[in-house]
Parts: sequence; C-alpha cells; structure tokens
Amino acid sequence: MSAEAIGERALAEARPKVFWLDRSERPEPSPPLSTDLTADLVVVGGGFTGLWTALTAAEADPGRSIVVLEADTIAFGASGRNGGFCEASLTHGLENGVAHWPDEVDTLLRLGDGNLQGLLDVISRHGIDCSPEPTGALNVAVAPWQADSLADSATLHEAHGLSVTLLDAPSTRSEVDSPTYLGGIWHHDGVVMLDPARLAWGLRRAAESLGVRFFENTPARSIEAVGGGGTTGVRIRTDAGSVAASRAVVATNAFHPPIRRIRRYIAPVYDHVLVTEPLSADQMAGIGWSNRQGLSDMGSQFHYYRLTSDDRILWGGWDALYHFGNRVGAAVEQSPGTSRMLATHFFETFPQLEGLSFTHRWGGPIATTSRFTCAWGTSHGGAVSWAAGYTGLGVGASRFGARVALDLVDGLTTERTELEMVRRPPFPFPPEPLRWPAIQITRRAIQRSDRRGGRRGPWLALLDRFGIGFDS
Repeated sequence: MSAEAIGERALAEARPKVFWLDRSERPEPSPPLSTDLTADLVVVGGGFTGLWTALTAAEADPGRSIVVLEADTIAFGASGRNGGFCEASLTHGLENGVAHWPDEVDTLLRLGDGNLQGLLDVISRHGIDCSPEPTGALNVAVAPWQADSLADSATLHEAHGLSVTLLDAPSTRSEVDSPTYLGGIWHHDGVVMLDPARLAWGLRRAAESLGVRFFENTPARSIEAVGGGGTTGVRIRTDAGSVAASRAVVATNAFHPPIRRIRRYIAPVYDHVLVTEPLSADQMAGIGWSNRQGLSDMGSQFHYYRLTSDDRILWGGWDALYHFGNRVGAAVEQSPGTSRMLATHFFETFPQLEGLSFTHRWGGPIATTSRFTCAWGTSHGGAVSWAAGYTGLGVGASRFGARVALDLVDGLTTERTELEMVRRPPFPFPPEPLRWPAIQITRRAIQRSDRRGGRRGPWLALLDRFGIGFDS
C-alpha cells in the first residue's frame, strides 16, 4: 500500500479539533465585558504576548490595575495551536540572525538565553503544569543539498558558542530512525518541548492571582486617544463596554488588529498540524527517539514534529497558506488536501508506523514578517505599543516581545529597546491586491528551490538581496 493510501486511512477518524485545547480541563472563559471600566494598563489579546505582558507588568508593579480583553478565549489563536517548541532564539534561527543583525547577534543570543531561563523560572515559581522537557532539537537533512550544508551550519553555531553535534546518516538514524535521513545537527541547548495550552492557562491563573482582570469573548473594536493638558490616555471600545487606561498594549498577532498600521508588517499564514494516537512500546522501539528531541527537516518547505507527554507524535508544517485579504477565521482553518499531504509525508518518513491513526487535525494562523521575527511599534502619542510577527517561534520569543512592548509603552530606554531589531521595522508587505500574488509567487519560488537542490532562483535572490522573504 502506498504512503498516500496509508495516510488516507490513518486520517479517517481524526477530529477537526486542536489537540492541546480538546480537553476537559480547559478553563471556563471569563465573562465578556459589559460595562465601562478604568485601568492603568489594558492588554488587547489573550495569547502568549498578551499573557506575558499582563503577568510581567503585574509582577513588576503589584499596584498596577491591569485588564486583558480577548476576542475569543485564552489561547484560542496560535498560542494554543502550535507545536510546543519553546526556543531561546529571538531571531528565527542563528543563520537568520547573522544575516540581519551581524553586529548584534551575540547580544541577541544572550538575551534569548536569558529570556528562556526567565520563562522556565516563571513556570517553576507559579507551578505551571505544562510538562517542560529540555530536549534540544534535531535538524535533519532529507535531501543531498541539505546534507551538504550541515557542516557549515555546525561551524557557525560553534563559532558563537552554541553546543551542537554534527551527525552522519547512521548517527542520525540512531537518534530517530527514518529511511529519509541523510544527516543531522543536534542542538543540545536552548530548546524545550512543552504543552502550550497548559502554559497559557497557567499564565492566566498566575496573572489572575496578582489581580489582573480578564474579559473573554470581548473584541476590541477601536482605540481612541483621550485626555488633555499634556496627559494622554486611551479608550478601548468593545461591543458592550469600554476600558479607559493610561497605557495599552496590542497583542493580536495574526488576527486583525485595532491599529491598521500593524497590518503593513504582518501577513497571517495558515499552518496545519496532525496528532497521532499514543504510540505503543513496540512502536516507540521501532523509531527510537529515546532523547525526545524536537525535530524539523532542513528544506525551505519543512516539517516539524515532536513527542507529546503521552507519546503521541505531533506532525506539522510544509504548507504556508495565505488567504486573500489577510483572511482568517473558521472558514479557512481546515484544509483537507493539506492534511492528506501531511499524512502521506508522515508515513514516507516513518513507514514502520503503518497502522497508526491520527486523532486530531487542525490549522491556525501564524503571523509572519518579511524578516521572520517580531516587529514592534507605538501609536496614540506613545500611549499604545504593539508586538507581533514571531513567524512560528512565538512560544518563547513572545515573552521577550511582551517585555519590549512594556518598555516602549512605559517610555523606558533599555537594552532591549536599543536593539536595531526593535528600532527598525521589517520591510512591509505590499497591500492588497498586490499582497496575495506576491506571496504566491514567493511560495512557488520556494517550492522550485527545494526541487532544484536549494538553488534560490532570480526571484528569491532578489528578496535575499533586500533581506526579506516569506516563511511560516
């Protein structure tokens, strides 16, 4: 039986739900806002960036009155739909960091390491049960041109003091057994596997314990400046109430923000994920994976995958689907064709797991920028700041993004705010109707590049020249 047929059968009973969120322990949502309030700080968005903003602000100033407005429920977006790869990198990998900020990259590495340790300290201090596993990550080559780049990548990482091991094909397969592997790099530090939904729920509980008020199913419809006499604040209007505050942080990421300028820099792209039933002891023995690293292959179109705490395999990536007009929502969350393709690729990677079934399939929007890393900005006379665009690596980097947003909205000059990454925004995506064709042209060029041994071609070479691109 072909991998395609095996995958089709394995998908037969998969529920169109997010594995992490499909649990009886999911907390009941807070009631929506139904009155007018005042606060010192209002946070728009209840994903990781908003949660870290609220908790960080509350811990730094216990007397600060903080309100969080979430359009749906906590962790509804990318924060509850991702793979749970929590990385130290703030730059979407070292190579991307060196390409964009060569003079700052060592500072960014130090800040990233500190950010990840700070995140783990919060998990420990607040007793957040999100199953953190400091496994590191294994990047695998599945094509000869990818294998040819492994040594240079290992040398670059070692030059910046990072602990990696270069693996040949047999050594890679001794870690995780797939006939597709031609080599790999094991990144020993800076990557933790965790349960993202439980992390989000735990951050909410921690923030609530410090007095932060949450209002779910409460979309922010508008932000307007208020005040006078040299003092500027904002009023956030919702469907049935409002919040007047001296400061606000917008943390909507891939979803439509109440500040239009953010849309210049962010493109929402849909990533799709499958999760298997738990593997048996024999199935686990058949693939190895005793060190439980997070895995990804090294193509421009790539898969990422990991083991959950109960030995399921989460398998995602490859397609990055942009819908005309920055469209997001339930109507575009499922892509049967992408799910079938993912299932086919899964059994091409692990043919020894034939007979294993998928229990969950879902999609969700990732906010990408043209440089693949977070962007920040301010508005309303500095009374509002925003952070968005982690391009798939927001589980860890969102804590850093939140801290920068707080520095900006509080008018603080810090090491973080002085970074070129923060001070200089990414190259904006073109507006519609040009955005959709530009992204489709880039997607097709990426696909051709992978088919042609990694050769970039004229379109991608032009984007490289200007330090811009498209990724998920």
